[in-house]
Amino acid sequence: MKEEKNYIEIWGDVVELRDLVRSIFISAVSTMGLYFLAPDGSRTLQLFFGLGGALLGFIISGLLTKPKRIISSSQEEDQHIS
Repeated sequence: MKEEKNYIEIWGDVVELRDLVRSIFISAVSTMGLYFLAPDGSRTLQLFFGLGGALLGFIISGLLTKPKRIISSSQEEDQHIS
């Protein structure tokens, strides 16, 4: 039996709900994790550690989430582009 996947539209793009939730979780954990690892006295370092965590979460999510688009073109479309 084939499993039905839940898709939602965000900013004109369609994503699978499971991948979206996983990416949000990874980004939140890495952002807050690095934020709390920063030295207590420096709010600037806490900001940069948090931003670094967000970037790390984005990279990890990008590597784990595979694209689901299938792009095809026909010769007729190619002739209109030229």
